Amino acid sequence: QVQLVESGGGLVQAGGSLRLSCAASGRTFSTYAMAWFRQPPGKEREFVAAISKSGSGTTYTDSVKGRFTISRDNAKNTVYLQMNSLKPEDTAVYYCAAAPTFLAARFREDYWGQGTQVTVSS
Repeated sequence: QVQLVESGGGLVQAGGSLRLSCAASGRTFSTYAMAWFRQPPGKEREFVAAISKSGSGTTYTDSVKGRFTISRDNAKNTVYLQMNSLKPEDTAVYYCAAAPTFLAARFREDYWGQGTQVTVSS
């Protein structure tokens, strides 16, 4: 069992930055690929980024490439999402998730966090 707790969300002006954190419980963090998803108001949840178990591999959805960076610290059981040059369309509830493999991280998640709200004002 893995419990995930996100933090770092908030209100920011367009062009600003936020860093989300997701702390995982348990000693199995490094055995999971990790991912971030988001759910904009009135829309379905969508994939944002994923990182491999070791941190050597990352992948992003096209709309955030060059602006967002996913990273992880296995010693701290934490995954991060650095978000720069934020746009109003980035407004969403952001969720972290643990996936069994990096290749499946877009499609199959074993555990989810409760989400953190990010609001970008224009």
